[in-house]
Amino acid sequence: MLAIARHEGFEPCAITFRYGQRHAVEIEAARRLVKTMNIAEHLEVEFDLRAMGGSALTSSIAVPKGRSAEQMQEGIPVTYVPARNTIFLSFALGYAESLNANHIFVGVNALDFTGYPDCRPEYIRAFETMARLATKSGVEGDEPLTLHTPLIEMTKSQIIKCGLGLNVDYSLTCSCYDPGTSGKACGTCDACLLRLEGFRENGIDDPVVYQS
Repeated sequence: MLAIARHEGFEPCAITFRYGQRHAVEIEAARRLVKTMNIAEHLEVEFDLRAMGGSALTSSIAVPKGRSAEQMQEGIPVTYVPARNTIFLSFALGYAESLNANHIFVGVNALDFTGYPDCRPEYIRAFETMARLATKSGVEGDEPLTLHTPLIEMTKSQIIKCGLGLNVDYSLTCSCYDPGTSGKACGTCDACLLRLEGFRENGIDDPVVYQS
């Protein structure tokens, strides 16, 4: 997503969240990417959703492993974090206003099998409408805020192919819900399985090292 924004002529400022998730590997990956892609400003916001729990990513609930594509389509999984994208986007909205920016990019995807309600196009449209009503820039500004979701209707295979075309170094990235203490991806959670399938469909190996 960051590579797409740059390719489209934007000068991105990045924001990463430490929200009480079960690991910091994704935060370290974000730092590597920002450094490699020469992003001028990278804001890290910290808050703790473990107080509310309700998700395998913020509590002791086990992360599902080894599920089939059919199983992934059955309802909303326990890795869904209540209201997470709404919270993330609210922070991003405030950050954008402080920068006098009118564009927010978010990497939600509605076509993989995880079924998160806050990754759907109708949710994004609703948040964009709210943002235009709730901000100074939305009321007084000449250009309404636009929420960009370039990945929302792409398959994992298409996302990976797009990134390869933009010279994204996938060895720097992390998708795993439950990496080991060494930082290696588990290879069996929903996120890992979907990622691995996307690389297979492109006929190339995932450069990330897996535990299994």
